[in-house]
Amino acid sequence: MKRSIALATLLAVAPFASAQYFGPGAKGSTQNVKAVLENSVDDQYVVLRGSLTSQVSSEKYMFSDGSGEIRVEIDEDIFPRHRIGPETVVEIYGEVEKDFMMSPEIDVDRVLIIDAQAAPVEGTTVTQ
Repeated sequence: MKRSIALATLLAVAPFASAQYFGPGAKGSTQNVKAVLENSVDDQYVVLRGSLTSQVSSEKYMFSDGSGEIRVEIDEDIFPRHRIGPETVVEIYGEVEKDFMMSPEIDVDRVLIIDAQAAPVEGTTVTQ
């Protein structure tokens, strides 16, 4: 009985454990904007490092990593509580959205500030 419970637990957890790796060689991951624009698949999970170059609308920004530029959507509750400008290096984690007849964009799940020079918003504490 204990053996079957352990096996059931392992089978339930295994898909999550194998889906966590996103680095070089990971299936389905793209590591630069140029590759996303040329070869991406809808709902493909990507991790990109670069900067937000401009704000297009309330939750949409242009993102560039030097290889190209792509529109990203960052919900207000996900956006870091730091002032971020074009000089701030960030890493974004999210899924590619490819709608018919539209260029791909990234629906961002997480934003990580890489450049420690980003200024905190007044009234917040920075912990690293």
